[in-house]
Amino acid sequence: MNMTHPPEGTYTPPPPQPASPSGTVSVALPSSRPAVTYTILGVTVCVYLLQILSRFIFGEDLLIALGAKANELIRAGQLWRFFTPMLLHSSSGLPLHIGFNMYALYIFGTGLERRYGHERFLLLYVLSGFAGTVFSFLFSSVYSIGASGAIFGLIGAEGIFLVQNRKLFGAQVGKAINNVIFVVAINLFLGLSPGIDNWGHVGGLMGGLIFAWFAGPHWRVEGIYPNLHVVDQREPRGVIVAVAVVTLIFCTLAAIGMWFPFVK
Repeated sequence: MNMTHPPEGTYTPPPPQPASPSGTVSVALPSSRPAVTYTILGVTVCVYLLQILSRFIFGEDLLIALGAKANELIRAGQLWRFFTPMLLHSSSGLPLHIGFNMYALYIFGTGLERRYGHERFLLLYVLSGFAGTVFSFLFSSVYSIGASGAIFGLIGAEGIFLVQNRKLFGAQVGKAINNVIFVVAINLFLGLSPGIDNWGHVGGLMGGLIFAWFAGPHWRVEGIYPNLHVVDQREPRGVIVAVAVVTLIFCTLAAIGMWFPFVK
């Protein structure tokens, strides 16, 4: 899941900022350590090791039994299963499932967290994962696990960031947006294969797109050349609106799935 990002630190600034002879200038970007991304990655790997240990000791993966998306158990009141699947991965065979998801989390999460900040990024990840599980609950009857829904939410947020800040990236932004669309399309196509919960991917993508539209960074370049930096113009109320909208939409869908199920 590779994508070409706009080169960090190089922008065509909006007028009336003076430009260098090449037409580009260096701009200071947020550079905080992506602690939440690393924490999510570390926690998910630790949970995976506990899954393997459970299989070794008890002969079965008790964490999947307790936390996988299982429609009948969710309807019986085990609502935590809307959230726990994003921490669980297949513990049998080669670790391809968790390996692919954690690689994608590292690739997309580190850059997004620097732009979003720690708290906003954590909300994006958790709500995207929740949205993915809700869609799977609505449209798929099989047990489901994995962080893919949350990862798709990150990819959607990357696309919204590029669209909403396209004036800063100049001609480079078109290629980057096309890359995001290609990554989404090819992975949704691969998700049609047996054993893959593509509904979770679609739900996570929708959750990430909605959250990012209302809460994603909206940058403006400030300063006097050559000392330029970006400022996020997004007001805190945008995050509140994003959380409220995503929560309302997907909790409503979850309630529909509880009382008027499309699938068992």
